[in-house]
Amino acid sequence: MQLIDTHTHLYAEAFDQDRDEMIKRALKIGVSDFFVPAIDSSYTERMFALKAQYPDRVHLMTGVHPTHIKNNYKEELAHVSSLLKSRSFCAVGEIGIDLHWDKTFEKEQKEAFDIQIQWAKDNNLPIVIHCRDAFDEVFEVLEGHKSEELYGIFHCFTGTVEHAKQALSYNLKLGIGGVVTFKNGKIDKFLNEIPLNKIVLETDSPYLAPVPYRGKRNESSYIQQVFKKVAAVYDLPIEQVAEVTTKNAFEVFKLI
Repeated sequence: MQLIDTHTHLYAEAFDQDRDEMIKRALKIGVSDFFVPAIDSSYTERMFALKAQYPDRVHLMTGVHPTHIKNNYKEELAHVSSLLKSRSFCAVGEIGIDLHWDKTFEKEQKEAFDIQIQWAKDNNLPIVIHCRDAFDEVFEVLEGHKSEELYGIFHCFTGTVEHAKQALSYNLKLGIGGVVTFKNGKIDKFLNEIPLNKIVLETDSPYLAPVPYRGKRNESSYIQQVFKKVAAVYDLPIEQVAEVTTKNAFEVFKLI
């Protein structure tokens, strides 16, 4: 059974003591591919080193995470622009708007999101969206880009069924992770209203570990828990969920 982790920060410091062992655990349970989002320029060399070590398994994105849009955001955007011209990436991400912790740079976050979406379209790449406490703001920016060239993943989807349907209207798939296993996660109550071919599965490791690991460091092998919960929500065999969501991921990232 082939499993895909469409969103994992394998280069994070949380894995510095056991990264290879952690990746081996994921490979052992059937995870064949790891899609790795960017945060900012400080992680670029770590990401390149990871890709060099696992060239056929690891697929890198480039972009500036919204919580890392600060006073130097134009320098960070210039770094992304340079990378897009110098090597290949599977997506522009994770990008978006996050108003949960700090609204100081809301205007700059919107500007950076808008610019990076356009770069993705110019390079025929998917976008991978980070959204926290900012659905209206994210949808506002997406509305200005609505076209056949716009596609990608709404990472770590935690909204309502109405938010889900609006995200789908922008040719996005929903990234479903550990939150689907949370007792108060809510998305498990309506997820089966969304066609299975519109979702992909992820861990967001080392963050948002699924039950029964909630509160601990997440890792890619824990995607098993996400698959099991999604299979239960859709009342489908886990093998079918794996087959469909793997196909969905490969379609988004153009690996088929």
